[in-house]
Amino acid sequence: MAMTAAADVPMPDLFAAEQVITCRDDRVGLRAVIAIDDTTLGPGFGGVRWRHYPSTAAAVAEAQRLARAMTLKHALAELPYGGAKSVLLADRPLPDEGSPARTALMSRYGDFIARTGGAYVPGVDMGTTMTDMQAIRDAGARAFCDDVDPGPYTATGVYAAMRAGVRHALGRDMDGVRVVVQGAGHVGANLARYAARDGARVVVADVDADRARSVAEEVGGSVTDPLSAPTAECDVFAPCAVARVVTADVVAGMRAKVVAGAANDTLDSPFVAELLRRAGITYVPDFIANAGGVIQVHAGQVGWSEEELAARLERIGDRVTAVLEDASAAGVTPVEAALQVAERTLRR
Repeated sequence: MAMTAAADVPMPDLFAAEQVITCRDDRVGLRAVIAIDDTTLGPGFGGVRWRHYPSTAAAVAEAQRLARAMTLKHALAELPYGGAKSVLLADRPLPDEGSPARTALMSRYGDFIARTGGAYVPGVDMGTTMTDMQAIRDAGARAFCDDVDPGPYTATGVYAAMRAGVRHALGRDMDGVRVVVQGAGHVGANLARYAARDGARVVVADVDADRARSVAEEVGGSVTDPLSAPTAECDVFAPCAVARVVTADVVAGMRAKVVAGAANDTLDSPFVAELLRRAGITYVPDFIANAGGVIQVHAGQVGWSEEELAARLERIGDRVTAVLEDASAAGVTPVEAALQVAERTLRR
C-alpha cells in the first residue's frame, strides 16, 4: 500500500533540539514525544498536544517544530522561558476527561515529565485540559494549571499586532478596514469583536457555519466560506484556525495587504514569507502576534495586575512595529527580521 505524503515525513534532525525524549507505557496506552528546543532563557514551556499522527517521524517533526516556535515566541515576548512542546500520539481514542483510564495515562506521563528535572513545563494545548495538567502535576512534575481562558488575552495581543501591521502597511487606524477572520473560536471571535468595536468591516469564516453566523451577527459583519477566506477581497486576512493556510498558491491570489492572525505556523514554508514580501503583502509573524496566551500564563505565575498584563499585551504591537521597520530597512522578510531579534536575545 502506498504511503501518503503526510506519512512519508522524514525523521528530523534530532540534534536540532537540546533534548528529544520518547515516552512509552503500553499498560496505559501512552506514546509521547517531548521536544525541548532551547533553555537559554529558562525552563522549556510548551503545551501538550494530543492528536493522530501518520507516523512517528511526523510526531517528532511536529514536536520539534512547535518547540522551536515556542523558543522564538518567548524570546520575542521577553519571557523567562525556553521553548518546548510535547505530543501524545493518538493511537486510540483518548479516554474521557476525568476517567480513571485518562488519569492513569496522564499520571504516567507526569512521571516521564518529572524526569526532566523541571527542564520541561507543560501546559494545555490541542486535545488536553486543565484536568490533565493537574494529573501531571500530581505525579510530581511541574505544570501550569491556571484555569483561565487564554482566548481573550491571545486575541488582545493579536489585535495589537494587527493594528501595528495596518499602520505600517496602510498608514491608518482600523476604522473602515476590511478584515476577514478565519476561525471563530475563542480567539477569532474576540478578535472580530475588537476589530468591529474600532469600526472595522468584519467578515467571519469558520467550518462551523452556525458559529460563523453567530459571531458575524454579533459584530454586525458578514460571513464567507472558510476555504475562500485567504483570497477574499479585504485589507487584512486574520488566520485564527488551521496551520499552514498561507501557501504559494494562496499568495498568488491574495488580495489582502496585511496578514495578521492567531494561528500557529501560518506559512506553509519559509519561502512563502519571501513571496508575500515580493507581492507587497505585510506579514506579521505569528510567533510575535499570538504571544498573549503565554504572557497571560506568566502573569498568573508572577502575580501581575490586570493593568500590567494589559500593558504587556499592548507591547506586542510595539514589537511588531519594530520588526516591520527593521524588515523594510534591510529589505528582508518580517520573519527574518524577527528571527534576528530572537537570536540576539538568546545570545545575551
